[in-house]
Amino acid sequence: MPARAPAQNKRRNAATTANARAPGRVACGLIAGVIGAMLCGEPTAAASAEPFKLADTQLEPLDWSAVEGWASDDHLAAFAAYKTSCQALRQIPRLNEHGPLLAALWEACREALPLQLPDSPSARRFFEENFAPVRIARLGESSGFVTGYYEPVVAGSRFPNPEFHVPLYRRPPDLVAAGHKPGSAPFPNRGALIGRRDQNNQIVPYHDRGAIEAGALDGQKLEICWLKDPFDALSMQIEGSARVILEDGTPMRITYDSHNGFPYSAIGRALVERNLIPREEISMQRIREWMAAHPDEAPKLRATNRSYIFFRITGLSNEGEPVGAQGVPLTPGRSIAVDRLHEYGTPFFIAADLPIESAAGLAPLRRLMIAQDTGSAIVGPARADLFWGAGDDAGRIAGRIRHPARFVMLLPRGLDLGAAGREVPLPLPKPSIPEVEAKKQGGKVKDGGSATDASAGARAARRHAGPTRLRYRYYPL
Repeated sequence: MPARAPAQNKRRNAATTANARAPGRVACGLIAGVIGAMLCGEPTAAASAEPFKLADTQLEPLDWSAVEGWASDDHLAAFAAYKTSCQALRQIPRLNEHGPLLAALWEACREALPLQLPDSPSARRFFEENFAPVRIARLGESSGFVTGYYEPVVAGSRFPNPEFHVPLYRRPPDLVAAGHKPGSAPFPNRGALIGRRDQNNQIVPYHDRGAIEAGALDGQKLEICWLKDPFDALSMQIEGSARVILEDGTPMRITYDSHNGFPYSAIGRALVERNLIPREEISMQRIREWMAAHPDEAPKLRATNRSYIFFRITGLSNEGEPVGAQGVPLTPGRSIAVDRLHEYGTPFFIAADLPIESAAGLAPLRRLMIAQDTGSAIVGPARADLFWGAGDDAGRIAGRIRHPARFVMLLPRGLDLGAAGREVPLPLPKPSIPEVEAKKQGGKVKDGGSATDASAGARAARRHAGPTRLRYRYYPL
């Protein structure tokens, strides 16, 4: 995230004005005292050593009665998913060194792990007694955004043949990231220069998707297995994990390992921009159908997304769900992938209207879910991917979900937020958009500019104000 220190003092000086203009929804810097009163309780030494901070985020404390749909959820199902995260948290050494939120989450887990709760009401009481609900959104926004993901199940072969001819690759040995030492840590998926070294030992771009699909990695014995359909390989790269059923029936679980350093570019967007599929029809199934009907044009379309994903094998079992980035098995309908500004194991209550049963209509989803996964383009405090399970049915649901949602973050009551607000910036001022000013002046533009100039200026202002950021998983358009 870019540094904003020079502008923070001016925005903090404007705090009183901002509070007066938006009394019902204010920056977390202005409500830190209120939240602290709600959440501090008896903070542990670990939690109170450093105040909780979450930059560029607005928080609004709530009563449980104000959490939309809270009472009607299945809290026992959420509690089961929450306890799997607690099992991972207990493995983290020196929790005090990882910040106040993680320490506070561990204190809540200490209460949860010995419990064998009999029903949903008792699980609900656990969450209400150990957490406080706080509505969360990016500064200046009222809601967040959700998509869906799943684990594809596809047929594959250990050896290439005319039927199985599409390779899945493990990470090439010449793929490097600036500052990363092999074996020292997981390969970075963002925030580092990724490529290969040239004859001068400089990092240059790696082979892109078009080159790799054309055979740039042939002969290096990097193939994990072979698939029938290039779209299956693309789907697995979009989702980040998969279950491959080999020719003898052996299930092989694979998951994301690294990527070639190019940013993701949605092929659904390319289809829409070329007027090949109407925007309202875009889904993973519709993209699959188009590629099957246009086998000669499909490689060129796939090449517009230069990003390419490499995998690693995680097991040879058909049991259980895939393991998320936290290191625990995901729970369909309860696990979410979030921005890494959040700690794994944090509960979020998400309210949205989603096309779960069919694409024809929306149904309310009001559900407590647990942060157990991440992705390089999951960006923002109120942004999540909802995990729906494995197979085609889960894939159809996941492929339909791209919708706004309202997020309530459950923060442990042992967390100290009393001093956090002084470090949180206020929203940037809205940019002046010339076409809006033109409308106010009856179509005339200041400084002698034309309406065309105003429109061009407006487009430039929008680009500057908020570039769209995509992830290479879960986002067809």
